[in-house]
Amino acid sequence: MFDSLRSRREAEERVRKEGRLPPGQALTNKFPVLHYGPVPDFNPATWDFRVWGEVEEPVTWSWAEFNKLPRTKVVMDIHCVTRWSKFDTEWEGVSLRTLIDEGLITLKPAARFVIQHAEFGFTTNLPLEVVLQDNFLMATHFNGEPLTPDHGYPLRGVIGYIPGREDLETPYFWKGAKWLRGLEFTSEDRPGFWERAGYHNHADVWKEERTAY
Repeated sequence: MFDSLRSRREAEERVRKEGRLPPGQALTNKFPVLHYGPVPDFNPATWDFRVWGEVEEPVTWSWAEFNKLPRTKVVMDIHCVTRWSKFDTEWEGVSLRTLIDEGLITLKPAARFVIQHAEFGFTTNLPLEVVLQDNFLMATHFNGEPLTPDHGYPLRGVIGYIPGREDLETPYFWKGAKWLRGLEFTSEDRPGFWERAGYHNHADVWKEERTAY
């Protein structure tokens, strides 16, 4: 136990010296499970993913169709508002920026924000320019394995910090919705579940924007 604790502290000190540990955060080697409500069932025959709002043409993909979309992998540090941070995590999935670049989604000029819609009516919001960054992914896999149900299987939004990419905004991890079912593009911002409950709307990890108060 003591060797494990010493190893964790040494790793935490290393990422702190590298400038990768945001203020108020602590390194974890685990992957804590945090969410509100139950874990939904998944039926690949009926599951679909919708894109609508300020787009030229709404899109709906089945699970089989979604898995044929262009895929990418990103290695990121993830930072939870509850003060844990997990480093060098690998995610695989679909990049929204790629879908737009390849013409699979065409935005209207009025699109400025993206609302992630998940199971049970859960939503979270981000500016368009943030979800088009390299550190936002609609992920199906974590560290080479399909997501577990507790961590958002079959699909979740993921936002994190790519080491060395100080040009990218990094919100707290809740800004990627588990059990993601669709993206709504809007002209005006619309706070989601946790934002309406008092969490910070912008949620920058480096500025410790945890709550709105």
